Amino acid sequence: MQGDIQNIVILTGAGISAESGVATFRGPDGLWEGHRVEDVATPEAFARDPDLVQNFYDERRAKLKTVHPNAAHKALAKLDAQWPGDLLLVTQNVDDLHDRAGSKNLLHMHGELNSGWCRACDGRSPFDGVMAAGPACPLCGQSGQLRPDIVWFGEMPYQMDRIDLALTQCDLFLSIGTSGAVYPAAGFVQTARHYGAQTLEMNLDPSEGSFHFHESRMGKAGTLVPEWVEEMLRDV
Repeated sequence: MQGDIQNIVILTGAGISAESGVATFRGPDGLWEGHRVEDVATPEAFARDPDLVQNFYDERRAKLKTVHPNAAHKALAKLDAQWPGDLLLVTQNVDDLHDRAGSKNLLHMHGELNSGWCRACDGRSPFDGVMAAGPACPLCGQSGQLRPDIVWFGEMPYQMDRIDLALTQCDLFLSIGTSGAVYPAAGFVQTARHYGAQTLEMNLDPSEGSFHFHESRMGKAGTLVPEWVEEMLRDV
């Protein structure tokens, strides 16, 4: 596949972390860890029942400490370190598995569990504790003003300008473990393809936007991604 590829944009979704034991964002029953998405992943839900929302993300944050990066995360970190062209890894996941695997050119478009956003000073800072307890903001000192630094439904994903620019300049767009149902990420393949990029999907099953891709490879990310990375690095 390598050919004339220099610049790569990779999008990862819940499927890549599922193999590490992280619950996918929305299960076949429409629930996320037993909760309706509308009850834990919207600004309205937070305004209505902040304790429920804070406890939900505190549990997700604590669970992160029990899971580890898998072969797919590690392979992408290897590619990040060795690829001679530009590479941007955009993840929809709020876990820290790409970070722990060693990826550097990484963008969390939906925020991070291990980050707090202070509603008092509008600052963001690392956080790995219990937010429901109303701790003080590390930046301004006000207590009870931290919320999860997560992009909820109805909010704008982070760094969209940077992502859009990278999509217009990449030679290859790869999507791994995504449903193709959540926008704007679901539209990335169309943007990249419009500007001439090759497009490749890796997933357990075809995504909702599978027909937009030049090539689809079906199977587990932990198997497919390391194979593809070795293929890409063979002649580097």
